[in-house]
Amino acid sequence: RVLRDHGQVRKYEHRVVGWNCRMDGIQGAVLRIKLRDLERGNELRRAHAQKYERLLSEVEEIITPDVQPYAKHVFHIYAVRVQRRDEVIAFLEENGIGCAVHYPVPVHLQEAYSSLGYGEGSFPVAERAASEFLSLPMFPELTSEQVALVADTLKECVVEEIPA
Repeated sequence: RVLRDHGQVRKYEHRVVGWNCRMDGIQGAVLRIKLRDLERGNELRRAHAQKYERLLSEVEEIITPDVQPYAKHVFHIYAVRVQRRDEVIAFLEENGIGCAVHYPVPVHLQEAYSSLGYGEGSFPVAERAASEFLSLPMFPELTSEQVALVADTLKECVVEEIPA
């Protein structure tokens, strides 16, 4: 069971290297229908990401995703980096904006890779990034107005409410 869920025993706690093999028949049937609309959803997420980039890249305190011109990102998440992430999360949630933290524990600190001998401090850039990443709302059904509201609220928070 652990192997089919990325080797996780609990969310973001990996004991062994595993795979993502968790689909049953019902999920397969739903996916078959959803795949018909996949490219449209990807294009909508790309448009939302472009708007986030336009609105947030001017703010020094917010690091937006670095997308290379040759890449075609689908933005299943839109993760920015901010200092004092937990305070930013609290501010966004107080203002009715949901957000999430994805991948809070760097790979080298997962139990599944403990045999490699790495520990805290081995990869300081990865550790810092893991403590700063914040995923903003990102799904095809977002409106342009909602993206703008999220961006404006985030900017208000990092620039005015909790400056560095």
